[in-house]
Amino acid sequence: MINKRMITILGSGLSGYGALKLAVKKNISVFLSDNSKISDKTKEFLLKNNIKFEENGHNWNIISDSKEIIISPGISAKFVRKHIPSFNKKNILSEIEFASRFTNSFIIAITGSNGKTTTSFLIYHILKSSGFNVGIAGNMGKSFSESVADNKYEYYVLEVSSFQLDDIINFKPNISVITNISADHLDRYDNSISNYINSKFRIIKNQSLDNKLILNGKCKNSMHHLKSTHIKSQLIIINQSNPKNKKSNKIFLEENKIKSIINNNKLVMDINNLSIQGNHNIQNTMAAICVSQLLNISNDSIKESLRTFKNIPHRLEHFLTIQKVKYINDSKATNINSVYYALESVKTQIVWIVGGVDKGNDYNELIPLVKNKVKAIICLGKDNSIPINFFSSYCELIVSTNNMRDAVQSAYEFAKQSDTVLLSPACSSFDLFKNYEERGNKFKEEVRKL
Repeated sequence: MINKRMITILGSGLSGYGALKLAVKKNISVFLSDNSKISDKTKEFLLKNNIKFEENGHNWNIISDSKEIIISPGISAKFVRKHIPSFNKKNILSEIEFASRFTNSFIIAITGSNGKTTTSFLIYHILKSSGFNVGIAGNMGKSFSESVADNKYEYYVLEVSSFQLDDIINFKPNISVITNISADHLDRYDNSISNYINSKFRIIKNQSLDNKLILNGKCKNSMHHLKSTHIKSQLIIINQSNPKNKKSNKIFLEENKIKSIINNNKLVMDINNLSIQGNHNIQNTMAAICVSQLLNISNDSIKESLRTFKNIPHRLEHFLTIQKVKYINDSKATNINSVYYALESVKTQIVWIVGGVDKGNDYNELIPLVKNKVKAIICLGKDNSIPINFFSSYCELIVSTNNMRDAVQSAYEFAKQSDTVLLSPACSSFDLFKNYEERGNKFKEEVRKL
């Protein structure tokens, strides 16, 4: 039986492993439980540190004897309470909540349906290039807990998902950014966009007047929610059309120039000098500039960083041109809004690879772009009935595949000179791949074989 002082970690993926490392470093008694098989790497760590664990199932009688439960993003608190009704919100916490207990670092937290990863890396790149002792972690790469266990950064740039925010208690970013909110993961939120928006806005739950919240003025869901929400932190709305209030902090686009006035410091940046292009990346850049100016980074340093930034893998990654056909890996686009940005940003005719695990997508907003830009659609998934049934009325050339090799080969046959082959799936990857990274890497691997 577990000592009541122990914590249980549910899930042994990136978040679970990170929480495990941090608990061991802080001499906290811990038990690890996973519904699936635990990796050899994690098992080696468990055995080396004499940590009790279980795999391929949860023993709820044992788990219920722990003081707290740290859940991975893929596990909901509702699922835990179904098995342990006596546990409440204070007993169940996310990994980012756990990590935040053990650091006094200045936290810049970014969430949103789209753009949060690019915005996070943009901010990190600017801070790092400006000499800040800064780490990046969260909902990509390294977990917050593992980074806190391994490093002593003065600043953290954290990408945080709605799943992670659902189970925070005292997590309090110094600066919060909500890039935008569009329908995504609604299966987790009782098919309610309102529930999903509320989850995103939990990023400000513990913020006070000395903290900042940056919102995108072009995001209708954020602006609508703002009307009925009490904001304790200092609010900065970016991406408005030349705001008239001369006294407030503001950042907007005018005549192909980003114009920013934060803390009376004026910055002007020509969008043609940005290393990443597209309307969505202008929005991401505005958020990054705003954060950087709030931290008093010089305009010259900000501009140089924005010129030298390299986009993240699997997000509109222009990685190869074969016989004058461009191949773009946008495997990270797992929702409709991401795909909209991708289709909008491509100026040529498109051979579009779409499909995977559909999350209840509403494809209607993609219809004009598909009609005008998409010459062929290649569906990639175990079950392609949804995209085929929907898009067959708008695109004459549409095929079904169930492996990346066939998808890429079909794209090669359909594409002509000056066309673009775009992998932008609009769906999760878990039917055929471990994650979107594996899907993107497999796409690049098959393209290289052409």
